[in-house]
Amino acid sequence: MITNFKGKTAVLTGGASGFGLECARIGAKLGMNLVLVDVQQDALDKARAELEAQGAQVLAQRVDVSHADQMQALAKAVAQRFGAPNFVFNNAGVAAGGLVWENTLEDWQWVMGVNLWGVIHGVRLFTPMMLAAAGLVLPAGRRAPSAVPQQDASR
Repeated sequence: MITNFKGKTAVLTGGASGFGLECARIGAKLGMNLVLVDVQQDALDKARAELEAQGAQVLAQRVDVSHADQMQALAKAVAQRFGAPNFVFNNAGVAAGGLVWENTLEDWQWVMGVNLWGVIHGVRLFTPMMLAAAGLVLPAGRRAPSAVPQQDASR
């Protein structure tokens, strides 16, 4: 179990706002290296400035987690800057809103792209790196992970 977080690295998708940003703030207080991942560049820039002002080492990347190629480039950038991460918070998530039967096909594809494929890409790319570093992968779902990880990502 990790008790000293100083110098450890956390990757946080959806890290420029909400729960992801709050986790990053805690990480900054603990002396962690932070990788903020988000699609909103303005929020990403603001979060990076805030955390760097607290002395954190921050890599901020505009990434659409639903795109495998962007996630692959992210994993490479993380490895080059910090090495293998110790924590990955696959936190990015979206909802189309409204009545589900009125959502368009594009709404469903967007939601599943971020909420399912974003997690798949995070697990697929970072887990091999983390196993070498004995880190943790947290899907940030509503329930604890089950024996069937494919089901966890879609809940």
